Amino acid sequence: MLEEAAAKHANDAIKADSEARYGQAISSYQKAISTLMRLVQLYPEYKLNQMYLQRAMAYQERIKALQSARGLMPSGEGTPAEEADSVGGGYSPGGPVVVEKLKATFDDLVVREKPDVRIDDVVGLEDAKRALREAIIFPYKRPDLFPLGWPRGLLLYGPPGCGKTMLAAATASEIDGAFMTVDAASIMSKWLGEGERNVAKLFNTARKLVEKGQPAVIFIDEVDSLLGVRSQEVGGEVRVRNQFLKEMDGLADKGKNMQLYVLAATNKPWVLDTPFLRRFQKRIYVMLPDHASRRHMFELYTKPLTLDSSVNIDELARLAENYSGSDIKDICQSVQLRVVSELFESGRALDSNSTTRPITMQDFKEVFRTRKPSVPQETLKAYIRWSEQYKAL
Repeated sequence: MLEEAAAKHANDAIKADSEARYGQAISSYQKAISTLMRLVQLYPEYKLNQMYLQRAMAYQERIKALQSARGLMPSGEGTPAEEADSVGGGYSPGGPVVVEKLKATFDDLVVREKPDVRIDDVVGLEDAKRALREAIIFPYKRPDLFPLGWPRGLLLYGPPGCGKTMLAAATASEIDGAFMTVDAASIMSKWLGEGERNVAKLFNTARKLVEKGQPAVIFIDEVDSLLGVRSQEVGGEVRVRNQFLKEMDGLADKGKNMQLYVLAATNKPWVLDTPFLRRFQKRIYVMLPDHASRRHMFELYTKPLTLDSSVNIDELARLAENYSGSDIKDICQSVQLRVVSELFESGRALDSNSTTRPITMQDFKEVFRTRKPSVPQETLKAYIRWSEQYKAL
């Protein structure tokens, strides 16, 4: 839920930023930073924390740039002067605001830190892991067995919180490859400027790494922001999309033995433009965990907790049907918070010898009663309908 909330605030910020509603953009960037920092604090061992910290730093740099520029701009939002600035004109009482100075650099866009996670660390998702092994790991180990080449574009789609980003990072670790991750919404944002150059530089940087003998994985999160169907598009968006298409076609046509892969993730595959789908030869449904996976997750997340003998892991896995992996982790955390709160309310928490009571099955049931799955049934049906048409394992 925190990851989803951070993504929403970031998207709201970028949208407001591109529309020159700078006050709203700053507010949304601040909310995104706050949510990411809360995520890092609550889950200090989470393997993607380094990535989230770098994103928070990039958002903070954008806030500083906006605050600096607003000191020169007329007050208020949505004024004609700001609208002129949003298309590159710029205005201030002291002279034009140079929009070029407010553009994010390529290094702001790309997170290069690779999480320390292996593909076997990902719970469940056996179909998805098998598809990634066949498309990436096996060709890396024995390229001579693939005279026709191998897939370069892979699309991971499914509900939020089910492990798409973790799968991409784990795959890069398995081939000891460079892992370059970028938020598609950031590429498409107008304030970044010259988005097609950033796309070209992203692929060129990856190609140089491959030429030096290191495999490379480009991971594009929220790819629907880049390749989604739109009712209206400005010229910059069209150029970015065309550049991405050109780069993907170049991989397919000219690099049959190149160890360069593009992994993309989306929670909304149905908004992707159909002609772009064929560039992703593998389209992999990262679905909600099955019973065995949910059981494994509960065993993993409750291991550091003190459980009463009444807790039945199999029953918890049954109760958690249609819950995502992140939902299950949040349930375990909520149950622990429940008994910790009792300890504080009793006044015994300041005694260093005091401890929480064992967590009972009833505690879990109370949390389930007040916490519903984050993915609605109608959305799950939409994933199934889309898979029936486009899935390609």
